[in-house]
Amino acid sequence: MTASPQPDIDLPVTSVEEALPGQAAYTKVSLRIYDLMVLGFSNRFLWGCPTDELLKLYDRNVSASHLDVGVATGFFLDRCRFPVERPRLALLDLNQTCLDTAARRVARFSPEIYRANVLQPIAIEAPPFQSIAMTYLLHCLPGPMSRKAAAFGYLKAHLAPGGRFFGATILGRGVTHNALGRRVMALYNAKGIFGNAEDDAESLRQALAQHFVEVELRMQGRVAVFTARNG
Repeated sequence: MTASPQPDIDLPVTSVEEALPGQAAYTKVSLRIYDLMVLGFSNRFLWGCPTDELLKLYDRNVSASHLDVGVATGFFLDRCRFPVERPRLALLDLNQTCLDTAARRVARFSPEIYRANVLQPIAIEAPPFQSIAMTYLLHCLPGPMSRKAAAFGYLKAHLAPGGRFFGATILGRGVTHNALGRRVMALYNAKGIFGNAEDDAESLRQALAQHFVEVELRMQGRVAVFTARNG
């Protein structure tokens, strides 16, 4: 098997060191409470996007050959409805602890494991995937959106023609955060856990349209939920 060709992207390559703050918060300890705190509390009460809405996104778009990017605990892969009993499943993350945690949770699928920085060319020597998800990773990447958009190109290189690209991200501009949400946003951006202070829906839509066709974006609270197709 040969690696998919990499796209021609004339953007600064983000080093692993620059990307580390956004994923360093995901430790063995924090991942034990991730589902409860992030998917249970924060999604509903801070970001206005109940986790069930994101699970429905997976159910509608996940394929029999799927790459999940920014895997956290593997919650959605564990709960979603794949169209076949034994899908080809791959996990990609910069954080080895997240990869290990998610891989254990979906061990029944014997997932492929890839440790990579999505803001650099990604070497996967395997056939392309029919679907790729990037859920709650984009707001952890260092901005601005024009720089983050490099990830779309690098991932597109591993998406089959006609394949679906989908996900969700918390926005920092053009949305109204509640009082606690504003405090959490400010703290996370100051620490480098989030890099979304300047992210808005239109810049995300434009970035997706540079790489994909049939881009659909809708707001669920302060979260942009998106789907697109590889033309």
